[in-house]
Amino acid sequence: MQSTVDGFSYGMVTPVVAFLMACLGGALGLRCATRPLVVARSWRPGWLALGAAAIASGIWTMHFIAMTGFTIEGTPIHYDRVTTLASLGVALLMVGIGIFIVGYRGATGTPLFTGGTITGLGIASMHYLGMAGMSLDGTLEYDTLTVAASVAIAMVAATAALWAAGQARGFLWSVGASLVMGLAVTGMHYTGMAALEVHVHGTAAPAEGESAAALLAPMMLGPLALLVLAGVVVIFDPLMIRGRPGPAPAEHRPGVPAHHRHHHSSAPPRLRPRARGPVEHRSRTPQKR
Repeated sequence: MQSTVDGFSYGMVTPVVAFLMACLGGALGLRCATRPLVVARSWRPGWLALGAAAIASGIWTMHFIAMTGFTIEGTPIHYDRVTTLASLGVALLMVGIGIFIVGYRGATGTPLFTGGTITGLGIASMHYLGMAGMSLDGTLEYDTLTVAASVAIAMVAATAALWAAGQARGFLWSVGASLVMGLAVTGMHYTGMAALEVHVHGTAAPAEGESAAALLAPMMLGPLALLVLAGVVVIFDPLMIRGRPGPAPAEHRPGVPAHHRHHHSSAPPRLRPRARGPVEHRSRTPQKR
């Protein structure tokens, strides 16, 4: 028996909160990932890893906040702990690969396409693996074309977000990249949910697993802590917020004057020998007395 699926049982509360969490994770993660482009002498692997963790945490948190408003008529929904944790691991792994590709190869051309595609596939993989962790008295079926559209939305929007973040042109570019990343995650999620059909069996057997309230609330503490950590890092690093490249460090070599170390400083003009005026030649013609 086909059942009614409702993804908005709390109205627009869960979609709005989920979108804001995705934007927050994208904002913090993209700022951390582009930090080596903004500030000189940054430890690139550490910043890229922190950025990937923030983005993946925002994606995962967004998904399950949205799922708290998801109900199916005629059956309760439970979640398998292992599969739910595995969805977070997949998001961390694939988003990390995409971020590291762009972080080391640049946000243009083939590296941007490859990194954005892998990041988008990570978003989609996390979503559908999280859906596979649901336990209910029924079966899930998906429309193939709608699923393909959701994956395409995730890949295109993730690529656009990485490109905008890689420009490092200021705070407004960072906000725009974060909004695009939030649209990538939420757009993919609700498009994927639109592809879902549920057929309820109607048996009295209870669903296996744990309820959303019992499982998801404690599990969200870890991703939320990562978001808080990334937020503290960004707040206490104003150069990352402004998005202005830091000055290149001066080269200190013994015996080299300071004005030779700075590329843009103008050296004092060299002293040129004064040109001698015309030599006066005395006439050797004897003067008449």
